[in-house]
Amino acid sequence: MTRQRIESFLRTLGLSFEELDGDTWVINDEERGVENLIVVHEDPVIIFRLKVTDLPPGDHCALYAELLRLNGTDLLHGAYALEGDSVVLINTLLSETIDIEEFQATLDAISLSVAEHYERLLPLVNTGDR
Repeated sequence: MTRQRIESFLRTLGLSFEELDGDTWVINDEERGVENLIVVHEDPVIIFRLKVTDLPPGDHCALYAELLRLNGTDLLHGAYALEGDSVVLINTLLSETIDIEEFQATLDAISLSVAEHYERLLPLVNTGDR
């Protein structure tokens, strides 16, 4: 049931997406500022994952400190995290109770966070903490 609900949300919101498998979709909707956003249904949650950047060479202390600050002050439900050598932005929702408004709000929060944090993170990603 959740699979159909997620696809219904994607279609109703008019998002450009591709189904990767029965429980995974990638949203690529430049017009809305959402590119390569992965949505995965892993019962009992739906995981939203967006790769923000690759880790720069060198020491990452300043970048990590800024990501932790952003997690604590600017992100109410999601969080920045590390996945391999990448910085990702993730959020999870309960699949049993999700509705289209919550789904849309999560997409909006992710795209807004990336846009708002870009200026703060760019110097740390371009130069590292050397």
